[in-house]
Amino acid sequence: MNRPFFFSTKWVVALGLASLGLLPAGAQTGYPDNVVVVIDASGSMKNNMSGTGQSRMAVAKRALKEVLGQIPENTHIGILVFPDGWVYPLGPRNDSRLIQAIDRPQARGGTPLGEFMKKGADRLLEARKKQLGYGTYRLLVVTDGEAGDQGLVDQYTPDIMSRGVTVDVIGVDMRSKHTLATRVHSYRSADDPESLRKAISEVFAEVSAG
Repeated sequence: MNRPFFFSTKWVVALGLASLGLLPAGAQTGYPDNVVVVIDASGSMKNNMSGTGQSRMAVAKRALKEVLGQIPENTHIGILVFPDGWVYPLGPRNDSRLIQAIDRPQARGGTPLGEFMKKGADRLLEARKKQLGYGTYRLLVVTDGEAGDQGLVDQYTPDIMSRGVTVDVIGVDMRSKHTLATRVHSYRSADDPESLRKAISEVFAEVSAG
């Protein structure tokens, strides 16, 4: 992530053709939007969400399944869970596989947020290279706590954003705003199941609008 990003010759040529209106019909809009959802499955996600008899993890899983089943077909999704890793590699939406992937993680372990933000961003940048820069690229972090690797968060967050990746964070049932709240493109607090579902829905509505 510390290396500067260089535009490929192919990407520059494509951009020039697009500006002259010389790309074939659909070339500028035929690429998918790409969203990697980074889900916190640390031990604290086993705690019940305030005012409910449900764990934060159970509430987050249900909200994700409800929203992701309604997004446009041309949105590619990746699900990255810490500490487990990729449970659904970035790609086209397959509802049955997506539901299984979301249901699989169990809350345990720590909060290596910076490490997993980098993994998600690296995959988005690979997709952008293949798509010649077309489409949108978004990293959505759903977490209930501060990072266990705050130094990496401090290092990677501005770098990720400087490369054109939009970073959204949802703080789940947190007593105060996450330290990322004022450093990312958008921050939403979710203190109950409906506000969590709404927050995730709003992020994907922005993807569609973009």
